[in-house]
Amino acid sequence: MPDPIAAPSAADASPLPPAPGADAWLALQFANTAIALPGGQYVDLLGSPAAVNNWLTTRGLAPENADVQEMCATQLRALREHVRSLFAARVTGAPALPAALDAVNDALTRVPTTALLRWDDKTGPYRAPSCPTNEILEHALATISASAADLLTSEDAEALTACESTPCNRYLIRHGRRHWCSTRCGDRVRAARAYARRTRSRSD
Repeated sequence: MPDPIAAPSAADASPLPPAPGADAWLALQFANTAIALPGGQYVDLLGSPAAVNNWLTTRGLAPENADVQEMCATQLRALREHVRSLFAARVTGAPALPAALDAVNDALTRVPTTALLRWDDKTGPYRAPSCPTNEILEHALATISASAADLLTSEDAEALTACESTPCNRYLIRHGRRHWCSTRCGDRVRAARAYARRTRSRSD
């Protein structure tokens, strides 16, 4: 099982609560930072360098003064599309796109994601990540990619699914028969089903 991941904070300004499974899988939180809403609305929690800095900071992937620039934000958003592509392939049983696999594997091989052993002359041994300031983004990309790889090869992968409430595009770990990511989406599915039943009964 993955290490516990901090749940999305209120500072993320997400219009929906975390999807089931997002508290355990960083990659699921990451994939769900692009949110499609009814009425053609769209929320991107990584839509600006400041938003990216906030998202990384609240998850311990960057210091508050990381000063993420647009080029770094673009790289992170590009990885998100690759991760979402791999999730979609897993959910539908389709072959994975080679470009998506390459992007994740490239991020995984750039930096170690395990904290290294350090030694302080006064206090003794301790663990610390190998992540100089100029490698913050690479470390974040590697950590997210590791979470995606772990999820896709875990038992939870069998329960990975896409929210069934149109137009929602979020992913979740399914529990029981529930196939939607939030109460709001579930209510929309039930309302659509009720409307369809009424329409059929009037036409009979």
